[in-house]
Amino acid sequence: QLQLVESGGGLVQPGGSLRLSCTASGFTLDYQTIGWFRQAPGKERERISCISANGDRIYYVESVKDRFTISTDNSKNTVYLQMNSLKPEDTAVYACARGVYSYCPESTREYDSWGQGTQVTVSS
Repeated sequence: QLQLVESGGGLVQPGGSLRLSCTASGFTLDYQTIGWFRQAPGKERERISCISANGDRIYYVESVKDRFTISTDNSKNTVYLQMNSLKPEDTAVYACARGVYSYCPESTREYDSWGQGTQVTVSS
């Protein structure tokens, strides 16, 4: 069974940092496109970052550029999302998913094996 499991969310003060993990089971992340998404209450799911299958393409939505970093540790079968300088508007449920293509698709319909998500709350 192909599965992705997120972890690392929590409550953090503005300006703080968190590192989210997306660990795969049932398949290896080698040569897999992985995207990170978030959904805030009352808002649509938003693609915030993606790393392509061979790592040559990395995408960040404008609102997280220079603050978030996506990376892969194939030895741990895990993709990370390092989030720095967090803002209250970053509060959302964060989830990872596997892209069905080798590049980073824009549409959420082109991702599968969604994880259950992890809550990130940025508040003082």
